[in-house]
Amino acid sequence: MDASRYADLFLTESREHLSAINHSLLELERTSGGAEHVGALFRAVHTVKGMSATMGYAPVAELSHELETLLDRVRHGAQAVTAEVMDLLFASADALEQAIELAVAGRADDAAVTSLVERLQRLSGSAPGATDRAPSGAAPAHWTVPAPDAPGRLVRVRVATGVPLRGVRAYLAVQKARELGEVTAVAPALEQLQADAFGDDFAFRLTSPRSAEEIAAAVRMAGDITEVVVDAATHLAVAPAAEDSSLVMGSVSFLDAAAAPAPNDGAGSEPAPLRQQRHVRIDLRRLDALMNLIGELVITRGRLVQIAHQMGDPTLDESVTQASRLIADLQDEIMTSRMVPVWQVFDRFPRLVRDAARALGKDVNFVITGKDIELDRSMLDEIGDPIVHLLRNAVDHGLETPEQREAAGKPRVGQLSLSAVRDRSAVLIRVTDDGKGIDRARVLRRAQQLGLVEAGKTELVDDELIRLISRPGFSTAERVTDISGRGVGIDAVQNRVRALGGSVEIRSTPGLGTTVTVRLPLTLAIVRALLARVDGETYALPMTHVSETVELGPDTLRTVKGREVLVLRDDVLPIVRLRDVVRLPRAEDRGRQVVVLELSDRRAGLVVDELTGQQEIVVKQFDAVRDGLTVFSGATILGDGAPALIVDVGSLL
Repeated sequence: MDASRYADLFLTESREHLSAINHSLLELERTSGGAEHVGALFRAVHTVKGMSATMGYAPVAELSHELETLLDRVRHGAQAVTAEVMDLLFASADALEQAIELAVAGRADDAAVTSLVERLQRLSGSAPGATDRAPSGAAPAHWTVPAPDAPGRLVRVRVATGVPLRGVRAYLAVQKARELGEVTAVAPALEQLQADAFGDDFAFRLTSPRSAEEIAAAVRMAGDITEVVVDAATHLAVAPAAEDSSLVMGSVSFLDAAAAPAPNDGAGSEPAPLRQQRHVRIDLRRLDALMNLIGELVITRGRLVQIAHQMGDPTLDESVTQASRLIADLQDEIMTSRMVPVWQVFDRFPRLVRDAARALGKDVNFVITGKDIELDRSMLDEIGDPIVHLLRNAVDHGLETPEQREAAGKPRVGQLSLSAVRDRSAVLIRVTDDGKGIDRARVLRRAQQLGLVEAGKTELVDDELIRLISRPGFSTAERVTDISGRGVGIDAVQNRVRALGGSVEIRSTPGLGTTVTVRLPLTLAIVRALLARVDGETYALPMTHVSETVELGPDTLRTVKGREVLVLRDDVLPIVRLRDVVRLPRAEDRGRQVVVLELSDRRAGLVVDELTGQQEIVVKQFDAVRDGLTVFSGATILGDGAPALIVDVGSLL
């Protein structure tokens, strides 16, 4: 068997278990024990051990085996959960993750696990090389069928011969059965199944009101299950010595399930419908290809709509309208299939915060909310690093040490939160701490030292503060640490978020803390935009930031302190002329339309020559020319085939 064919599947499933391991470790440390957390850790490590042994990844299997041995001692009370134990468990989890990545990359021998294995053995008192599992793929010489007096119906399962991760499939089959009722006995034992220490068959007893068909269908959902017989006791026979058509299990054989009559739960009752597999794994590259195709289809739809409008043929109009509706439905389905909950990225942050806090000698209570909020998969991949910067800055610069907090009349434990909320067609991600806030005086002094502001300036307003701390290389740290101090932080967040079509807002109160809000569109690929023209050129304004449009009248435009403002009902808004932005001369007979833009709590009026309507646009990344304008976040192709630049609203407000 070529196990490398299944390396991607192994890696995906292992990452899920590693996430569970880190989560359980954090809970174990927070609660100073807890049988449920130790049990969850043990099960996750045990599963990784069985999977890696099946794949032939010896270093992973060896490390997970010793880690499992230590956890087993903790689980049975033979080993206390001390600080030394926790440090070793965290180090082992990190090493396990690295060993898995190296093994899948074909570099299993590069995994440095020897020293950790020895430390685990010394702490658990196990002899080097000791093992409690059978060799991968080996079956015991004999095992017994579940006791006949055990409650429940006897279910026998056959796993396909030669498939990888057989132990995992067997374990999943038992778990699927547990969703239907109570599993009272498993033979061989569940630990042997997970360690792949069985032949091709295993059995268990299940107490469930479900029909035999439902039970069989549920068990088959584990995958690579070739045969399931429910109420198998009625289909047992002594195994003939030369019987090749039946699979011998101990002293009995498993007859073909297809020949057995289906059990009937009641006279004349109809069998319940079979439950079918509802999920499949899809390579992300295929979803990307589908998104690219639907993007081109949206562009083509725009062209068709324009041609149909020019021709004025009612039959063509009807066909194009129907095609447009179908394309829109297809677009929604594809975009929905790409949406994933943010917890897939957020789940790695508790460990990051814990390690940063320990390195700095700080106590932090980290809370995550809104894990079920969904973002486009590509967006989620890109937002991870900016959040890392924000969290590390909050722990290092924002939160004080326990002694400093106590002296300031605060609880010794600092509060740090990460939240995600839906706001119309955008998602807001907030990082909030209750620390000391941004030291504006310190920022001002540093900015004056660097010549960024005039020497006589005495205070900074919010916009000036954000611009300064967002400058590349700007840092107020007195020394460089492993956490921060190199001037890489807010500027990296700003650049990454703006490239994603989003914006960053910072609110800080001295002594009370800081909140950084990242606003992101739901998807990068297709957005609805308002089209505006200036001097014959069309520009796209994302509708996410468009509040309303008004016509510029003689009584609505004023000048305050030498700056143009728009008087809109009870509000006075600053004016930005798109002609000035793109460096075109003003024309007196132009610029009569105003687009009111909104970004968080900031608003402004953008003056354009004319508005040409709304349209769904396909966002295309482009490389700006050297020393060119930085007010565009991308480009698109309109229905007539002409290109249009997408305005970065965050750069205007």
